[in-house]
Amino acid sequence: MKTKITLKELSKLLNVSVSTVSKALNDSPEISPKTAERVKELAALHNYKPNPVAVNLKKSKTGTIGVVIPNISNSFFARVLSGMEAEAQKHDLQVITYISNESLDREKQICELLTSGFVDGVLIAVSEETQRKKEYDHLFNLVEYEIPVVLYDRINVPLPADKVGVDDENSFYDATKFFRAKGIHDIGVVSAIHHLGVGKSRIKGHERAMPDGEELKLAVSSKADVLKQKIKDLISTKKIEALLCTDFESAIMSARIAYEENIKIPEQLKIIGYISKEVAEFLTPSISYVEQHPQEVGEKAMQLLSDRLEGKATAGRYSEKVIATNLVHLESTSF
Repeated sequence: MKTKITLKELSKLLNVSVSTVSKALNDSPEISPKTAERVKELAALHNYKPNPVAVNLKKSKTGTIGVVIPNISNSFFARVLSGMEAEAQKHDLQVITYISNESLDREKQICELLTSGFVDGVLIAVSEETQRKKEYDHLFNLVEYEIPVVLYDRINVPLPADKVGVDDENSFYDATKFFRAKGIHDIGVVSAIHHLGVGKSRIKGHERAMPDGEELKLAVSSKADVLKQKIKDLISTKKIEALLCTDFESAIMSARIAYEENIKIPEQLKIIGYISKEVAEFLTPSISYVEQHPQEVGEKAMQLLSDRLEGKATAGRYSEKVIATNLVHLESTSF
């Protein structure tokens, strides 16, 4: 008895790409007659039927862009989305948003849905779990289905796609140089995202600014209770003078622990963190932060995708845009 089969399953059985199968079934001159014959024979054997909705949408543009956000509680991504929306309006594009909640399985489900032909392109910041496990097949499937993809923010992924990121490495390089120029040399780095590409880049920037051979003073853990104890050790036992915090959680935790340990900010401890302006300015004392310009990240990502959709980008050649950061000094870095 014949069984139905999907385009993706056909490609696996034939050991060719999804796009090759699709082109062969549509008599593309790019595919050799021998390969086309193999594809059509197997498709017939398994009673392959194309998804009529996907076919119709493939032939005509939907005017819709799928945006995948990893964490809705992070105000950075809300501001990125605002930039995407503003730029999308300039190109008469509509945005539909999906949230992966830092889950690999959820991200896979979203990507499977996005291959159904309901969107013209995809903007995605990959989840923490995806980066940690280094499982990217679902992202490559988007490319195989010839869906234009732009990675934003979390761009340390080996995917042939346009990318827009923040200059994470130089942000902490500049912050470290700032402290050292002020005569502060006992600088610690706190991170709850040390295992992610952005966290690694920030730590690398700090390391690059330190003298060769000097031991790094790190407090890193993705577990809150472990990280809390490591921060205590840094600022109480090792008498660190300044902290660079790679993420929102570590910045807030560092400020709280300093308060609990009766360590005054900025007199005894100075802090620079990756924390949003909306929060940083209303803390007591206010926390100096790295301005990442998320609105610009969103605008640039949507620009790259619209250029790809409008045929302004060269096929097979991809752009990587890096947005420069700057330090915003508030009370926690007062001298």
